[in-house]
Amino acid sequence: MRRLFWLALGVTVGVMVMRKLSRAAERMTPASLGHSMSSGLSDLAQALRDFSADVREAMHEQEVALRANAGLDGTLGAVPEPRQGEPQPPQAQIETA
Repeated sequence: MRRLFWLALGVTVGVMVMRKLSRAAERMTPASLGHSMSSGLSDLAQALRDFSADVREAMHEQEVALRANAGLDGTLGAVPEPRQGEPQPPQAQIETA
């Protein structure tokens, strides 16, 4: 009875080890390595696309803020409103003869 128990235990452990080894060998085949490499590269490409989109969005927000602060966000030829506390530029006076 004891021998039968140890024999069954040995066979079970042997089968489990063989299954693990065969799965590891399948992961090391060129096709499997290529598939995992391609999926990793596609994940990297997606992360780079997301990062560049975030950078472009932040650049646009910064440009809008800079244009607003510089008074360049209005129409061409528009004079920006003076800030509080700043002296106003002299008005051009048109003399009529």
